[in-house]
Amino acid sequence: MDISLLSASGLEYLFRWGHFLFGVTWVGLLYYFNFVQTEYFKVADPDAKADVLQKLAPRALWWFRWAAMFTFLSGLVLLFFKAAAANLYIYTGALLGTLMFLNVWLIIWPNQKKVIAGAADAAAAGAAAGLASRTNTLFSAPMLFFMGASTHLPAGMAADGAYTLASGASSTAMVIAIVVILALQANALWGKTGPLASVKGALSCSLLLTLVLYSILEAF
Repeated sequence: MDISLLSASGLEYLFRWGHFLFGVTWVGLLYYFNFVQTEYFKVADPDAKADVLQKLAPRALWWFRWAAMFTFLSGLVLLFFKAAAANLYIYTGALLGTLMFLNVWLIIWPNQKKVIAGAADAAAAGAAAGLASRTNTLFSAPMLFFMGASTHLPAGMAADGAYTLASGASSTAMVIAIVVILALQANALWGKTGPLASVKGALSCSLLLTLVLYSILEAF
């Protein structure tokens, strides 16, 4: 009896399933931190806030950072499986996802450890972690959009009349999109929160960035 899950295609599917599962966990916790916990901290009593930092935040951050790790690793495997069929949508989504992963492990987690420990520079560390987390929220909608678009969004019509997916990335489009994304990442390192400070602003900017990047990739 042939078991499809044990075939090469089945193995690929297992990694795709894992990618979805880890990704849902990661982005779900990202939204929890930005839309729930951060807003709660603005109105919480000092004792309640301290209790959350000591008892809840470390547990949530454990799941958060390891979900990010395994989302990233399973994504690398999937790119290997689909290297021949990769298109400009998946490369854009992968770039955003990679920067989000790096923000978690190199900025958010190191600084959150200082906040939880009550380090002397906890205030500055919290601000740095917050800006990186808001930037990840900014990147999340376009990242998810392009990951889905890479397989499911028709990009044009072939000679035989059938819709095709985006394939040959324009070098101009790719360069412009990368410059925009890296400029926003630079702000995560050295800039300010700006309109990302509020939940409404973060959501609006994330959706706007999705539209901007899509327009760039389609226009050039």
